[in-house]
Amino acid sequence: MNPTPPFLRACVGEALARPPMWIMRQAGRYLPEYRALRSQHDFLTVCRTPSLAAEVTLQPLRRFALDAAIVFSDIMMPLEAMGVEIDFSPGPHVRRPLRSVADVDALKLPEAAAIAPYVAETIALLRPQLQVPLIGFCGAPLTLAAYLIEGKGSKDFSQMRRFMYAQPAAFGRLLDVLARTMARYLTAQVNAGAQAVQLFDSWAGLLSAREYARFAMPANRLILAAMAPLGVPRIFFAQDAAALMPQVMQLPVEVLGVDWRVPLQEVRAQVGPTRTLQGNLDPAWLFAAPQQVAAQGAQICAAAGGPHIFNLGHGILPQTPIEAVHALIQAVRQGPDLRQGAGQA
Repeated sequence: MNPTPPFLRACVGEALARPPMWIMRQAGRYLPEYRALRSQHDFLTVCRTPSLAAEVTLQPLRRFALDAAIVFSDIMMPLEAMGVEIDFSPGPHVRRPLRSVADVDALKLPEAAAIAPYVAETIALLRPQLQVPLIGFCGAPLTLAAYLIEGKGSKDFSQMRRFMYAQPAAFGRLLDVLARTMARYLTAQVNAGAQAVQLFDSWAGLLSAREYARFAMPANRLILAAMAPLGVPRIFFAQDAAALMPQVMQLPVEVLGVDWRVPLQEVRAQVGPTRTLQGNLDPAWLFAAPQQVAAQGAQICAAAGGPHIFNLGHGILPQTPIEAVHALIQAVRQGPDLRQGAGQA
């Protein structure tokens, strides 16, 4: 019988001598092999072609000693099955942003098999090739709603916030249909072979604690509750969400992701000694000298105070030097004795 991989052991609360690690957006623009592939195929083609998406998923694992893979896709892809037209140039654009109650009511609630089926095909293609666990993922309803209403990325997503306050019932219905769709989508990923799932709430910090509790929390709970019978670890990541931590820590998840804006030991003090935390190195640290990167990685490991999966506090940046990633991984993998020395460098 094969032993349980360290990543999955950490997910269920085991404190290991060395924290397992993976990197958000570990497959993508910072890798020269990814850029070479993208020179031949546009982004949507890569996402929709299982052989290409599988190749991109595998690329960082050939280069780095990582403890998990995450399927290559984008949080916007399942929205097409709801009747949403999207493109990337280079970021996501919704061709017809939602602006009214009628727009919300026109969205479809698709069957699981119709929701980005190429992602499940990619997962099924990957599993026999992987020596580490595979993570499936989706965007949280609030984050998806932000793009659907705004139409593209924004610093403050004012259109979304205006819609939420002016038409709260319609906004609530929007998050509900998104949650039901994402629950079906993640279920399909698990059925195809994903061994853990992560819910990304990249724009959680846009809302006050009161509005997050009113709108986002019920939608998140719906998705996470749907995952419970499937028996896979659930990871929740909310960006810029220190003010929301008292609520977020109540979500039914095995792993709580932490961005770089709050010290890991402060989160540990709130969640207790047995909850698994994931994070929280600022991605910009990877532009420092390699020895400084190693020292920061060591400090985060020392601060974890319990079960921990090492990761960045958000996605790796496109121009990140490869040698910095190597230095970080080496520091995390050295173990506590050698890390102590690195932390004092």
